[in-house]
Amino acid sequence: MFAPIISALRLSPIQVMAERTRQAIQQGHSVIDMTLGEPDFPTPQHIGEAAIRAIRDGETRYTPINGSTRLREAIVAKFRRDNGIDCSIAEISVGCGGKQVIYQAFLATLNPGDEVIMPAPYWASYSDIVAMNGGVLRPIMTSPQRGYALSAADLAAAIGPRTKWLVLNSPSNPSGTAYDRAQLAEFAQVIRQSPHRDFFILVDDIYEHILYDGRAFHTLAQVAPDLADRILTVNGVSKAYAMTGWRLGYACGPRHLIEAMTKLQMQINSHTSSISQAAAVAALEGPQDEVRRRCQAFQRRRDFLHDALSGIAGLHTPRPEGAFYLFPDVRACLGRQAPGGERIADDVALAAYLLRAGVAVVPGSGFGMPGFLRLSYATSDENLRIAAERMAYALGNLT
Repeated sequence: MFAPIISALRLSPIQVMAERTRQAIQQGHSVIDMTLGEPDFPTPQHIGEAAIRAIRDGETRYTPINGSTRLREAIVAKFRRDNGIDCSIAEISVGCGGKQVIYQAFLATLNPGDEVIMPAPYWASYSDIVAMNGGVLRPIMTSPQRGYALSAADLAAAIGPRTKWLVLNSPSNPSGTAYDRAQLAEFAQVIRQSPHRDFFILVDDIYEHILYDGRAFHTLAQVAPDLADRILTVNGVSKAYAMTGWRLGYACGPRHLIEAMTKLQMQINSHTSSISQAAAVAALEGPQDEVRRRCQAFQRRRDFLHDALSGIAGLHTPRPEGAFYLFPDVRACLGRQAPGGERIADDVALAAYLLRAGVAVVPGSGFGMPGFLRLSYATSDENLRIAAERMAYALGNLT
């Protein structure tokens, strides 16, 4: 009755744990939710006011498929101002979140058996979007000892004759790993020297503005403009501006790719909400001081939770450089027994055990790294304190 992809497609591990968390809370359990990658701050006031004005001014009709001219001009200006990328509005794609932009890019380009390479751990949705479009995911394994960073040598070894896309996400979900200019320059040199040249590079910069310790943000098209005709730079307003529900992502890339993606979007959802587009203009063109203030808050939370988890036996937690996640190695906790006698066989079982202890996290197997956990610290300082205490107690009771 259904297409084969339905039986093959897994449920999002993030959404599965988020739903279990909601159910536990509805049943009266006290749970600190660290599952969703969603800022706990409200959308800045000036952005909401821009949306209200758009409604009052009647900006409620269809826009061009790729977004209003006004929004695409704001995106072009943002890429030039923040990233040193020169592009035109014809090279801009706007969709209902970055996920739609990525989906359309893969749908437009992947043939059955084409390979998509990316460092693991990776955002869970990448693998499913690849599979939905007939591609084959080829993860490039990284290690916590190297801070989950991809090396140029490993990248060179991973590129092959069937490679159609390389995906780079920096700062990374779920690891928080961020690449500096020198590292990106090394990747660019690998790409230039590879005998396999018929592939695109998807650069996911959605966490661009959540970067710590005074690091400067860099992106591949900025570092290697000679590769721009192969790079799709994806971004959005969800994370930096706390606009997850507004559903607006965007990208710049080679015109022929953008045109193919637009042709698909024409038959998928036409365009994202005109009101969200007006709000996104205000986000990109308006004051950025609130974005910087919130980044400081996330850094403070990172420092607290990282220090707290570092004191728990059995966890090895690299210090993230951006985004708002910790990705501890919990393999030392596996194979042990919970107080009730249950054996903690894997990271899924450990996440279930921690949920019963009042802390909701996501198993690392959903991100291509079994034996790890993802914790979102986009929650209050008090919640983080309680979560750390509960985790220390629960993990300390494993035998």
